[in-house]
Order: sequence, then C-alpha cells, then structure tokens
Amino acid sequence: MAATGLLALRTLPGPSWVRGSGPSVLSRLRDAAVVRPGFLSTAEEETLNRELEPELRRRRYEYDHWDAAIHGFRETEKWRWSEASRAILQRVQAAAFGPGQTLLSSVHVLDLEARGYIKPHVDSIKFCGATIAGLSLLSPSVMRLVHTQDPGEWLELLLEPGSLYILRGSARYDFSHEILRDEESFFGERRIPRGRRISVICRSLPEGMGPGESGQPPPALPPKLKTAAGSYLHLPTVSFGPQNQNQECCYSLLWQHRLQFWLQSRIK
Repeated sequence: MAATGLLALRTLPGPSWVRGSGPSVLSRLRDAAVVRPGFLSTAEEETLNRELEPELRRRRYEYDHWDAAIHGFRETEKWRWSEASRAILQRVQAAAFGPGQTLLSSVHVLDLEARGYIKPHVDSIKFCGATIAGLSLLSPSVMRLVHTQDPGEWLELLLEPGSLYILRGSARYDFSHEILRDEESFFGERRIPRGRRISVICRSLPEGMGPGESGQPPPALPPKLKTAAGSYLHLPTVSFGPQNQNQECCYSLLWQHRLQFWLQSRIK
C-alpha cells in the first residue's frame, strides 16, 4: 500500500499511528480501529515478557497452519496470570470494552518469529464477540485492514511495542486484517523492520452470551468421540476460577480446528 495513489492520513498528537485509503474509511473506522501508543510502561512490558517467555519457550514455531493463515508462529490460551499481569489486563478491559461486554476468560497469546506473518483473514463471529484488544510486545509491526467487498478501501495501523490496538464491529467483520511480513513492512514510506512479535489478545464473548449461560459457542468436537473399537474419547471441560465457575472453555477458531485435526489423526 505504500506506493499506491493518494493517501489520507489521520493526524494524531505526535507521530501518526493510523493511515488509510481516503477520508471515508478513516471516518468510518474512527472508533472501530484504534491504536493507543505507549499504553504499557517499560516495566509492564517486561512483566508480561517475563511471564510469557517460559511458556512460549516450551513450544515450537509452526509453519503449517491448518488454513495457511499464519506462518512462523506459536500460540497458547492462557487463564492464569500473576497479580501484576492481571492488573495490566484489567486496564485493557477498562480501555477497550464496554460495561455490558463480558470477556472470554482465556487470553490468546500469539508469538510470531521475525520471519512470521499473518495472512488476510476475517474473524469468526462464533467464538468471540464484537471487540478484540491486543497488546504488542518486542517488535513493531504493521496491521493492514482491507474491505472484503471493496479492496480499494484499506486502513493501516502502526503497532509499536507497548501499544494497544482495538478492533470493533465493522473493522472486525467487514474488513480482513493481517500482520505484514518483514519484507512488506512499511507504514507509508517509512520502513518498519520486523522482529519477533508477541501479541496478548483479549476478546469479548459472542453477543447474547454471558458467564454461566448454557448456550455457549459450539465446540469443534462433541464432548466425546466414539472410536472404531467402540470406546469413547472424552474431551475435558475447563472452568476459570471463582468468578466464572460455570463458564465452559471457549477456544479460538484456530485452536478448535487444530484440536480437531490432531484428534482425528489419532482415532482409528
């Protein structure tokens, strides 16, 4: 997008963090695609990195994602956090989510290696709601949003370490979003060198669902699968602590498919 046509730039105090194809898309997504640079202090970034690194280090980077949407990544769903990290996540909740929105109890942690990237995709409405909010750690990156019906309408977000991005409503469902690979990582004419990047992503529940309700997002697999030998493979139910005792585990769509394929490969 760096070399295409006439660009409109939203002007914010200090450096600009959002740019788009024209005034209409900037106006349309003014409150739907938001960047808050410097949301985290250096100490808060270090707190999250220290907590996440031991868990991520136990996982290998993957290059064969089930739908080829992500390349060079490792990820986890995290429920337990230190007191210091919980305080950070509570600030994210206050900044990004409305009083009537309930968050998924798990937080999605995605680690992209320096050569990793996320291809354009539109989030599923089945497993998370109208708002997602992500903290960016370690490396700057550029997120690009492109309208699914009119590719000429696009928006780019500059996500520097310590920043918070928020996607709501139309930015989630009418636009695809991606993280640019290193060789394509420009913000206008400005080169944004990519390194390893960790994002910590909070998500709202699908509309109409709340903790303790029986109607939760459908799992990728039934509670038990019958094998050829006639025995059953049971899938565990996960609870999330004293405030959400009745809320069942709700994996992201990516995790659901990975679990499904893994199990199917082991059932004869």
